[in-house]
Amino acid sequence: MTPVILLAAEKESAEVTDWAARIGWVVGLALFVALVYWLMREGWRWRGTLQGDLPALPTAPDEPVEARLSMSGRYHGSTTAGQWLDRIVAHGLGARSRVELTLTDAGLDVVRPGATDFFVPAGALREARLDKGIAGKVLTEGGLLVVTWEHGGKLLDSGFRSDRAAEHNEWVETLNQMINKTETEGAR
Repeated sequence: MTPVILLAAEKESAEVTDWAARIGWVVGLALFVALVYWLMREGWRWRGTLQGDLPALPTAPDEPVEARLSMSGRYHGSTTAGQWLDRIVAHGLGARSRVELTLTDAGLDVVRPGATDFFVPAGALREARLDKGIAGKVLTEGGLLVVTWEHGGKLLDSGFRSDRAAEHNEWVETLNQMINKTETEGAR
């Protein structure tokens, strides 16, 4: 019995936590996350620099015009037309926000609290359709109102989602009628 008692006496409890190693891993992980965040931010800035040839966004006319349609909802961003993953970030077009849309005979007024407002003149509107996604946002089929418009010689798609999705069909019909009417009048 003596050897068992000696073996038990020689054992010591294991160290519970190696604090130096744990702190080192936590600091290393925090630095890695900070590096990834910084690289993403620089990529966003670089994309904005590459899109610097896009002119400043137009603003709404000062004279009040009667609204044909209005909608509140969310602005999900703008992309190069037909390229639903090529987000436009210049002039704040890449920032998601709440939105108040107003369609008048003069064009589409996009008011975004906390972000840059802009105006799409009626002559710059090209198409309206229902779609399922735009850069960074995918919804059910027809869950997104996408308006194609021209700005600075470039076609852009802007995605909106109404608080009441039933409004989307009316918006598509009205916008496309307005675009067809503008094209018909321009062809004369």
